[in-house]
Amino acid sequence: MTRRIVAVTAGLSEPSSTRLLTDRLVEAVDRHVTAHGEEASVEVIELRPLARLIADQMLTRFPSGELTAAIELVTGADALIAVTPVFSGSYSGLFKAFFDNLDVGVLDGKPVLLGATGGSARHSLMLDHAMRPLFSYLHASVVPTGVMAATDDFGTVGLDRRIDRAAAELVVTLLGATAGAASAHSGFLPARDEEREAGFTERFDEVTDFTELLRRASG
Repeated sequence: MTRRIVAVTAGLSEPSSTRLLTDRLVEAVDRHVTAHGEEASVEVIELRPLARLIADQMLTRFPSGELTAAIELVTGADALIAVTPVFSGSYSGLFKAFFDNLDVGVLDGKPVLLGATGGSARHSLMLDHAMRPLFSYLHASVVPTGVMAATDDFGTVGLDRRIDRAAAELVVTLLGATAGAASAHSGFLPARDEEREAGFTERFDEVTDFTELLRRASG
């Protein structure tokens, strides 16, 4: 059975770090689906070329042209990857406008993986304080791990591990309990202790103690 995965990416520049993160997430999800003996059909929707059509729909309430096809892809998807740049501590207006235009109930129960890009890791809370509430309101089934990629995260082991964990969680949610048991057995969702023994650490495991920061600041 072919699983239909749709990624919505709201990067505004070309090339885009948001698209780069999206591609990394898509590759990881496809890898995990294949590992379970399933097939994945993946479509990536770039919102930047659809910006004018999205604005028109906000005014007319009717999609047209390529936007209609994009909405149909999201509606028919088995799972969704949603990635946005961080603007002023939240998702971009283009990203929000696209999801505002979806019909009520389109995302009910749909597994969703959240991702975001920004200049600093200080934006990480946006995933839980802005994106997660949005998709919870839309009744989507949001996986536990969101992936924030700051500029200096690209090319690091920490980002690789977060991408892999989030992708595995999406596939577990998509394929159900059987996939969850297989993932646990195969090590797709390794325990934190096992990760540390293997030499992997989360980015925020390495945060400098606040007392030390005060000492440095005081000279």
